[in-house]
Parts: sequence; structure tokens; C-alpha cells
Amino acid sequence: MALRAQPVTLRPVATWPGTCAALGVALLVLGTLTAVALRAEGPAGLGPADWSALRFTLLQASLSALFSIGLAVPVARAMARRRFFGRRVLITLLGAPFILPVIVAILGLLAVFGRSGWVSDLLALFGFAPVQIYGLHGVVIAHVFFNLPLATRLILQGWQEIPAERFRLAAQLNAGPRAMWRLLEAPMLRQVLPGATAVVFAICLSSFAVALTLGGGPKSTTLELAIYQAFHFDFDLGRAAMLSGVQLGLTVIAALLALRVPAGDGFGGGLDRAVSRWDGRGIGSRLLDSLWISLAALFLILPLLAVLVAGVPGLMSLPSSVWSATWVSLQVAALSTTLLLLIALPLSASIALGRKALGEVAGILGLAASPLVIGTGLFVLVYPIADPFALALPVTAVVNMVMALPFALRILVPRVRQVMQQNSRLALALDMRGTAFWWQVLLPRCRAQIGFAAGLTAALSLGDLGVIALFADPEVATLPLQVYRLMGAYRMEAAQGAALLLFILSMAAFWLLDRGGRFHAEA
Repeated sequence: MALRAQPVTLRPVATWPGTCAALGVALLVLGTLTAVALRAEGPAGLGPADWSALRFTLLQASLSALFSIGLAVPVARAMARRRFFGRRVLITLLGAPFILPVIVAILGLLAVFGRSGWVSDLLALFGFAPVQIYGLHGVVIAHVFFNLPLATRLILQGWQEIPAERFRLAAQLNAGPRAMWRLLEAPMLRQVLPGATAVVFAICLSSFAVALTLGGGPKSTTLELAIYQAFHFDFDLGRAAMLSGVQLGLTVIAALLALRVPAGDGFGGGLDRAVSRWDGRGIGSRLLDSLWISLAALFLILPLLAVLVAGVPGLMSLPSSVWSATWVSLQVAALSTTLLLLIALPLSASIALGRKALGEVAGILGLAASPLVIGTGLFVLVYPIADPFALALPVTAVVNMVMALPFALRILVPRVRQVMQQNSRLALALDMRGTAFWWQVLLPRCRAQIGFAAGLTAALSLGDLGVIALFADPEVATLPLQVYRLMGAYRMEAAQGAALLLFILSMAAFWLLDRGGRFHAEA
């Protein structure tokens, strides 16, 4: 007989595996960061080149966020107001740059905006000088290419959350476009823009491959690139550790801002009716919206088209080093995806059962941690006892898993929580717990989300050019690193062919895993 009231908990699965997974991620990230901090020399150790890298990092991240958000607002507004053939395809296309390998996108941007690219050829017809892609403007253009679609999706979601009844009421009150903007759209943007800006700023802070390929010199060095140079060329672990600490502080602040910016009270609920817009039906508004949508589509599609056009000739005669690098990349992607599922699934179950702090910790660490900082910390830890270069591939896979974990949790947790709420009582009544619940209830009903998370992780891992650049020796390389090496050797045809192969592999891995998860997902 109970002496006092006891809460009844419906937990068909244990929460300790998720707790252990979260602690493991925290130990990995914080342990490597502690190792880095112990090697740091303090703020006095920052030299003129380091302060220059810090200033450039803040400048390019600020400009990239400003242009990405500034251009995303009219594009999202145009897509929210217009219904046209191919709209859903275009919205889906907005997600492509997120899983597009960075080195592939850079080759596409060079083919379009480079000194001998399509835009420069067009300008030459009118007697203008070619475009200079290297330097600050090149880094900003690349970041806008990657982050404009993300910003557009975030802002478009804000427009879609305004209930249809608000637009209907505004139309009944004969509110014109300016009044519609002042009463509905501007208040929504005040809620959405701060968080979207913080997310883009945080992503641009930790950019490595873009600055490595498009920086163009010492004046365009970011903190991530300075860490790589201090480690890879000078083998100055103290300076690399000090720069890693600065990088960590910036990314933590940006990540906290991205997660903590208040969302506001919103516009209330609606009846889930289809949104009808009565504003912007004039010829001028239609032309302006069409112009923004067309420019955004061209900006996204042309680099991808350039990769396809330039890569086909080189694809027919790839060197053997590309094929060996392809095999290495596939191994790293498979290991990253496996580790991601082993960590994310029990962690998602624990979060769904009420351990929300675990998800917040894992999300903040995944957003704030820099791959090069973790790689530097792992090198500091491993160097006294083993050869770090022999562990290049496992370390790369682990770091890729940590980077993909926040996105996987956003995909998995809502569905796991829903399955728990719908099936926990019946499972406990049938005495179905632990492994039986996982295999017979949870995994079958989460197959679509598991496939999506696995495909996303595999695609991101295949296209990563980060930690492997620190640890790889001349005999071992992933496919993105091999593309970069071919570019450095001015073997552009082979680099473009390898980039096309990387693009095909990344898209195929994402499609196969995502489609495999959705195949008979209702079973």
C-alpha cells in the first residue's frame, strides 16, 4: 500500500540510453574544447594576423547574414503571394543547397561568376571587365548562395503561419498593400527576422571550405582558416588552441542568440483554410514578384547547371585517385550515419519522455561546436598516445555525426513523441517494453523520419571538407578533399568531373535513404 500519491509514468522504453548518448556527445565536445583551452596562451597571444582574421570573420558573417536575409524577404513575400506552376518544385529546390557539397557549389559559382565564367563572358560582350570572385565579395556570394534558400524557407514559414482569416478580414476592410504590410507582414517579420538572422550569422561564422577556396589571400582569412593554417602548416598547437577558444566563444554566442530570440505571441489560431491573397494584384506587383522569384531561381539553378555542363567531359576520364577517394568518402558517410542513428534514436526517445534538457544541450553543442575546434582538441588528446593521422577517417566520421545531430533531433523528436503518446498505454497493457517496443512499435512508425535523418547525415558527410583537411595525409583523402587538391593542381577538368561525381553521390545517398525510409513506412 502506498503511503503517498505516486505519479504514474508511461515509459515503455528506458531513458538511460538517451542520457548516456547526451553525456557522450557533451563529453566529446566539452572534453575536446577543454583540451584546446588548456593549450591556449590567453588573449595576449593574439597577433595582428589573428585580429585581422577575427575582424574578417565578423565582417563576412555580418554581410552574409545581411544580404541573405535582405534578399530572402522579397523572395519569400513573392512566393507567399503567388501561386504558379512549379511552385512546390521551387520550394523543394530551396532545400537543395543545404545538402549540396560545398566544394561542388564553389565550382558551380566559379563557372558562373568566375573570371572566365558565364557572367564575365557576358560582360565582355559589352566591354566590361570580368568579375573578380576571390576575396570578401566571393565569400559573401557563396554564403548567400547557401543561406538565401534557408532564410527564404524560414521567412516563408512565418508568412504561412499567418491565419487565412487575417487576410480575409484585411480584404473585407479594404486594406491595401501598404496597410497589409503594416498590420500583418511587418509584425510577423519582427518576430521571424531576428532568429533567422542569428541562424545565418552562426552558420557563416564557422565557414571553412568557402574561405579556403574563395578567400584569395591573407586579408580574407577567417578564424576557421587561421586554425587550419596554424595547425596544418605551422604545427603551432598553442595558437590553434587560442584561436579555437575565440571561435568557440563567437559560435556559442551566435547559437544562443539563434535559440533564445523570442518568437513573440504570434497571430493566434485559425481554421486551417487555404490562404487567399487579395493584395498585390496590380500589374506592377505581379511583375515585381515575378522578377524576384526568377532572379532567385536563376541564382540557385545556374551554378548547379554549370556543374553538370562542365563536369560531364571530366567524368569520362577520372584519375584513379578520385575513385579511391570515393571509396573513402562512402566509408566515412556510412560510419557517420550509423553513429548518428545510434546516438539520435535513444536521445530522441529520452527527449520525447520529458528529458527536454538533453535535447537543448545536444542542440546547442552541435550548433556551437566548430568542426575544426573539435578536430584540434582530438589531435591534442590523441597526439601523446597514438598517431592522429592514422585515425583521420574515424575522427572525421565522429565530427560529422556531431554536426548533423541537431538537425536529426529536429526531424526525429516530434514523430517519436507522437508515437509515444499514441502507443505507450497499449504497449504497457501488453507488457511490451524495451527492445520489443523499439522493434515492433517505435522503429516501424518512425521509418520515414529515420530515413530522412539518415539521408541528410550521409549527404552532409559525403560533402564535408573540414576535419579531414587537418588529419589527411597525401595517400588518404575523401572526395571533397580530392576535388580541392585537383583544383590546387590546376587540373580543372578532372576537378569538375570529380565534383559532378560527388554531387551525384550526395543526392543519390539522400534520395535512397529517404526513399527507403518512406517505402512501406505505414507498416
